[in-house]
Amino acid sequence: MLNLNDLQIFVHVVNHGGFTAASRALGLPKQTLSKRIGELERRAGLRLIQRTSRSFTVTETGRELYRHASAMVVEAEAAEAVILGRLAEPSGTVRITASIPTAQGMLAPLLPRIAAAYPKISLVLEAGDRFVDIVQEGYDIAIRDHFGPLPDSGLVQRRVREEEFWLVAAPDFILTRVTAPSDIDGLDAVFASTAESGWTLRRGDGATAEVRLKPRYVANEGVAIRAAAEAGLGIASLPVSKIRTSLAEGRLVRVLPEWTSGSITTSLLMPHRRGLLPSVRVVADLIVENFSGASAGRG
Repeated sequence: MLNLNDLQIFVHVVNHGGFTAASRALGLPKQTLSKRIGELERRAGLRLIQRTSRSFTVTETGRELYRHASAMVVEAEAAEAVILGRLAEPSGTVRITASIPTAQGMLAPLLPRIAAAYPKISLVLEAGDRFVDIVQEGYDIAIRDHFGPLPDSGLVQRRVREEEFWLVAAPDFILTRVTAPSDIDGLDAVFASTAESGWTLRRGDGATAEVRLKPRYVANEGVAIRAAAEAGLGIASLPVSKIRTSLAEGRLVRVLPEWTSGSITTSLLMPHRRGLLPSVRVVADLIVENFSGASAGRG
């Protein structure tokens, strides 16, 4: 039978992406970790990690072992939680990854309140737009925005919210009354990419319409798109949360208010086993409770 302590060390080394980071996190010498992984590989009879002075790669066999070993570690942590009474008062570190807009707009106001309500929970938020392998990098929760269904990745998926996109423009941009999608065909627009040339509009009764506009300004970031629309450069399609203040203060007006120009879904993802930990479960539940419900933009 493989040494359970060595399996736990193996999980930590993989989670931290190498021996140096794992050594700092565990407070153990790097040489000790390397020796224990070597012994684990000897007993398994297979190479689990390909390592040189410049690279660290988990082998296919290592990835398969990691999936089982990480589940074992979480089960052990859950058992410890029961023994220590942590189910009554969740504790431990919860690592969260999210895009920068999601971190700023959703999580920044909420996570400090969660930390204050649960003083034994430590929260680590990484905001960025790079691809994150949740399992391999040891994250407990990921918040993802997506336009279509997420692939079946084996992760727990919980829908947080769906947000509509509205067409907006500066008040002085449209001088004639716009009542139908065809009225905006050929007008200037602010697009999110050079490949964009228009939008598919949808109405509450199920009707759809295609509109094609002229690219006047292109930016792949929401704040920049909003600023260009406010400056009168054209019609823009933006999520409701990004334009509420601009609409309320009169810097933007909604174009074709009976129509939407798309929607984006926010989902919370968790590795199955991590979701068993009380600290992870309570943070996930609070995120979903705070942002689920009626879809943003709907009446």
